[in-house]
Amino acid sequence: MKYNYRGLTSEQAEESRRLHGDNNLAMVQGESFWTKLKANFKNPIIIILCVALAIILLLSVLGYSEWYEAVAIGMAVVLAVFVSTFSEHKNESSFQKLQEEASQIICNVFRDGKITELLIGEIVKGDYVLLQSGDKVPADGVVVSGELKVNQASLTGESEEVPKTATSEDYQLPRQDFNDPHYVFRGSVVDDGEAVMLVDMVGQHTFYGQLSLELSISSDRLSPLQLKLKNLAKLISLFGYVGAALIALSFMANQILIDNHFDSQLISQYFSDWQVFLHDLLNALILAIIIVVAAVPEGLPMMIAIVLSLNMRKMLREKVLVRKLLGIETAGSLDLLYSDKTGTLTTGHLEPRFILNGELDRCDDYNDMHERLRDILRVAILGNSYCVITPEGDAVGGNISERALVKFLPRAERLRDDEKITAVNHIRFDSARKFSATEVEGNHELQRYFNTNHITFVKGAVEILLQNATHYIDQQGNRQPLKKKQELLATSDKLAEEGVRLIAIGVSPEAIAEDKRLPADIALIGVIGISDEIRVETYDAVAEAHQAGVQVVMITGDRKGTALAIGREIGLIDSPDNLVLTSEELNNHSDEELKELLPNLRIVARALPTDKSRLVRIGKGEGRVVGMTGDGVNDSAALKQADVGFAMGSGSEVAKEAGDIVILDDNFSSITNAIRYGRTIFKSIR
Repeated sequence: MKYNYRGLTSEQAEESRRLHGDNNLAMVQGESFWTKLKANFKNPIIIILCVALAIILLLSVLGYSEWYEAVAIGMAVVLAVFVSTFSEHKNESSFQKLQEEASQIICNVFRDGKITELLIGEIVKGDYVLLQSGDKVPADGVVVSGELKVNQASLTGESEEVPKTATSEDYQLPRQDFNDPHYVFRGSVVDDGEAVMLVDMVGQHTFYGQLSLELSISSDRLSPLQLKLKNLAKLISLFGYVGAALIALSFMANQILIDNHFDSQLISQYFSDWQVFLHDLLNALILAIIIVVAAVPEGLPMMIAIVLSLNMRKMLREKVLVRKLLGIETAGSLDLLYSDKTGTLTTGHLEPRFILNGELDRCDDYNDMHERLRDILRVAILGNSYCVITPEGDAVGGNISERALVKFLPRAERLRDDEKITAVNHIRFDSARKFSATEVEGNHELQRYFNTNHITFVKGAVEILLQNATHYIDQQGNRQPLKKKQELLATSDKLAEEGVRLIAIGVSPEAIAEDKRLPADIALIGVIGISDEIRVETYDAVAEAHQAGVQVVMITGDRKGTALAIGREIGLIDSPDNLVLTSEELNNHSDEELKELLPNLRIVARALPTDKSRLVRIGKGEGRVVGMTGDGVNDSAALKQADVGFAMGSGSEVAKEAGDIVILDDNFSSITNAIRYGRTIFKSIR
């Protein structure tokens, strides 16, 4: 085995668990059925109905009302409260089950002198954990062997890979720094490499765990429907009190004045008989109470509860999990929606689009290329990749760009049983070098394509590879002088502004040097364009949101030019007045200035997690009903602060806990469906 760690013994693991706790996160405590039931009795209309019920019961005892009137009001209260509570409790149970399934991650841990598979919650401080490409880092800790490239987007919002290398086991993190070269954090994903980490922090003591604790802070802001019901209760009370007073006064005026023909002597006699006066006064009071009770719409709470709960189940069938009934109506009241780009407006998967050769000839499909150039490209892609090809032809492991390059090859080409090529040296990709290389050796296949059995494949940024590119491979597989470097660079810049990421692929006869410099005399095989594909449903969904009067603001970590190109393509930018701001430009404006700019804001590029919370706060301060989408731990604060938070089903557990509605298919069109349902429901209620 490559790594040989004995790890903790079972007894040491138990002792560590006793001293430092296990690696389970304290789930945000969901409300019990009875807690939800009690909360639903605080509805202002329900309170008025309960008061009316008490009055009717009293009148029934005194013989001034029928008993079945009290039964009718009581049934309306019970049905309304229990339907609401049951629906919310059932969906909350579904949500908790979803969270539990998502948290069942298996980890490779060194225990008792061997490597074993353990659930993430069983890891303790002091464990040695093997991390490989595609793994989610299960705790905070130090890399003690190997090297990794990790994606910390769920923690920082930045999708750039961060390199992590080995250090000593007694290494102490000087401060909470996500760019620390030796420390890894729970929630990160290993994009590339293999290493062993020594667990330093577990459970709630991890940075991820600390963020989850912040979700206990709740917002006291009422939903639009709650505000309307509260105002309705005030109007009903006012109408009832005024009406009751007028009826009581009218009744007494009739008894005192009209029945006595406005005769002062008769009126005086009326007041002298105190028993008659007291009887009439009691009748006036009973009439007033009846008016108050009659003013209460007994069926309204029951109707609202039934309409909301029925639509709650319908929305679940359309991949929208509503955690609270009023979340549906709040979604229908949205007029400002902040949406992530990656995975929501787009698929979240890089897809290959085309390949350019050294003559700027473009092929949109692998099979459109000349057969010999196809074979050379296939060997160069598979020979310089950390991906593993499954028996079904899928690419696993490696980083997201490598998997996209492999996708350019048809499945049959990925599975071809060619001569085995052996890698003898590597240069891993990093953001400083902006290229990777693999030195390989073989026999028949390399000799057939490159007239040698020892060669180096290179891939990376176009501007980097072109520095040492002297030739290109033509359609027949021959080396030709590369004369169009400047044209290639100009084309690359233009395509990058259109949202396309470009990766150059080349081959060099030079072996990898000790200083890991870029090999010389590179022959360019081609430049492959890859992009995050826009969801087919996004175009119509964005148009539908605009027609519904919802201002959609895309928030992305992309550079401004790329974000602008995507915004135009999906119809987000449709006027010269529309604004596209970077995070830096956003922070150059005060809150008051942003309030003025907000109606025209459409895109925030190079966004930071703090930008989302600030934008939510400013939108709510302007009286807007604000929605926010998110999937990472870094999004949880903004999701919690928004009037309605849309968490992505594939997102982190912390984000889903913070959200009011979980979009199970991560699709923007599902969000517009939720808005449409909410508006339909509100019209039905009104």
